[in-house]
Amino acid sequence: MSSSGANYAGAGVDIGAGERAVDLMRSAVARTAGPEVIGGLGGFAGLFDAAKLRGMRHPLLATATDGVGTKVVLAQRLRRYDTIGLDLVGMVVDDLVVCGAQPLFMTDYIVCGRVQPQRVAAIVSGIAEGCVQAGCALVGGETAEHPGQLGPDEFDLAGAATGVVEADRLLGPDRVRPGDAVIAMASSGLHANGFSLVRAVIDAAGSGLDLSARPAGLDRPLGEELLAPTRIYAADCLALANRCEVRAFAHVTGGGLAANLARVLPPAADAVLDRSTWRPRPIFGLLAAAGHVEAAEMERVFNMGVGMVAIVAAPEADRALEVLAELGVPAWLVGEIISGSGQARLQGEHPA
Repeated sequence: MSSSGANYAGAGVDIGAGERAVDLMRSAVARTAGPEVIGGLGGFAGLFDAAKLRGMRHPLLATATDGVGTKVVLAQRLRRYDTIGLDLVGMVVDDLVVCGAQPLFMTDYIVCGRVQPQRVAAIVSGIAEGCVQAGCALVGGETAEHPGQLGPDEFDLAGAATGVVEADRLLGPDRVRPGDAVIAMASSGLHANGFSLVRAVIDAAGSGLDLSARPAGLDRPLGEELLAPTRIYAADCLALANRCEVRAFAHVTGGGLAANLARVLPPAADAVLDRSTWRPRPIFGLLAAAGHVEAAEMERVFNMGVGMVAIVAAPEADRALEVLAELGVPAWLVGEIISGSGQARLQGEHPA
């Protein structure tokens, strides 16, 4: 029996691997740092110079936190780690922008069964790219190793972000009026919701849904389609709010289009949406058919092709669509606000 005592490495935690991961991610994180970021990686806390807030009349801080759910399981299966960080940023900053807040900075938390420096660096590189797209800084984070709790190839991640909005430009239900127009912005795919159902459908289908195969109707292998990163709308939504009279945004995540849009409706107004105005991407029909998933369940679980919604003053609808087209965001008029009781209703059928 060895006379040496117990040590951290013997317990499954490799401190050196964590240090190598930090070295590998350093340049990616630096891409997100503007002049407001004080210091760099390695401190106990990320620092952000808030002096710019002094120029605001009445700044309100907004905060949001989220993860990417069981989409990480598919990333693990496919050993594809460079897109999941984009999902994380999208899930967090696009919640912030719903109230009109500009994302300022973000932090992340990655937990692994075993720290593999290259994998962690790939994940953080995706987070950094997402922050660049969103216009916010990645000021810090934590990478933890939990042997015994997670398998060597298992990991999870979460993040939090802080933003700011002028009090008199706060968006939300108080601004929404009957007669307003509802504009849909296209999703890039499933985003990061509903993957427990996705995995159940895939597992039940067995070889009928091979992640490496390209099913009819898709222009890439199934695994790549499912891992398509979440579209990050934050910068585009802020640009739209600066150029048009936006009343509210709704980020379409878990619960689907109707439930999330209802969250930004006042008690005396309804949103009426027309399914015939868009055709969901083929991946949604493929999953519904393979899993015999009812249409109502699909709409409760998935975004069905709409990742963000803007409610705008009716005279601004055409201008809003022009702005989004200039920004490269596919968008269309999907419905209107009427008097009601705070519900969002979908009518009609999607085009065949």
